[in-house]
Amino acid sequence: MTTEEKKQPLIAFFDTKPYDREVFNQLNENYGYRIKYFQYHITPDNCILAKDADVVVVFVNDIISASVIDQLADFGVKLVALRCSGFNNVDLKYASGKLRIVRVPAYSPNAIAEHTVALMMTLNRKIHRAYFRTRDANFTLNGLMGFTMQGKTAGVIGTGKIGKALVKILKGFDMQVLAYDPYPDDKFARSVGCKYVDLDSLLRQSDVISLNCPLTRETKWLIDKDAIAMMKQGVMVVNTGRGKLIRTSDLIDGLKSGQVGAAGLDVYEEESEYFFEDLSDRVLFDDTLARLLTFNNVIITSHQAFFTREALMNIAGVTLDNITDYFAGKELVNEVVYSE
Repeated sequence: MTTEEKKQPLIAFFDTKPYDREVFNQLNENYGYRIKYFQYHITPDNCILAKDADVVVVFVNDIISASVIDQLADFGVKLVALRCSGFNNVDLKYASGKLRIVRVPAYSPNAIAEHTVALMMTLNRKIHRAYFRTRDANFTLNGLMGFTMQGKTAGVIGTGKIGKALVKILKGFDMQVLAYDPYPDDKFARSVGCKYVDLDSLLRQSDVISLNCPLTRETKWLIDKDAIAMMKQGVMVVNTGRGKLIRTSDLIDGLKSGQVGAAGLDVYEEESEYFFEDLSDRVLFDDTLARLLTFNNVIITSHQAFFTREALMNIAGVTLDNITDYFAGKELVNEVVYSE
């Protein structure tokens, strides 16, 4: 290693897959950082892998707990860069004054909005069932009837960049769109023709409900048995936000009773042990996840809503820019700090 290379900061990447390495290596040609990739989630037991690193980069299911924070701080790590927008996996209060945390706030709102609609359309028109049926030369239509999206009411919970992108797509179907957000953007609503309402009204009136809000203390288990009881009989629920926005046991009860007619889930409460991994040769020990997989009116995708080439390039670019700004002593525009 040359003297110049030694001067370059070392970045330890956790929970990486081949596609992460491909994209980051490509962009890093313009930055010149030294990078070590690890396929494992960061845990208190393997923090030692980051002992010589200046920066640690983690993903959505890496838990940055107090123990992890203490170890990284002891190793001299000063910055943790999240290559995702959510930060509910970080103990921000404990990290305050010990580590600085940055994130990628909006890498591809349209990719997630498009995946949300893909789940809606697949569930509605039973595309997943039709695919397997025709593969067996079964061309009957029994059980495949859907509904026309035009004129139906869609409820969008959370109107950040993703929610707004989704509203625009749904308006393209000529749907009535209701929105709920603690911080409504009335100018946006007027421009696209959607309407902000309170949460209870949205739950009662919507034929299709999409969750596009962050996970906070206020939104944890936002959809539970009480919320489901308010919904229309046969409602479709789609979650591309965070798993704990829905109390899964209550969702299962709703599916069994028919109160929930269909569910599209790109996230799951206990996904960290399963999503992004190939477990096809093992027994699935999560009984709740296994139960969900038995419903023919449930589609589960493994946190892939973001997964487009454009999104990965944006994630890598913003992550490396965040790191560069830190070492240049610039303002960290994407820093996440603890607030009461």
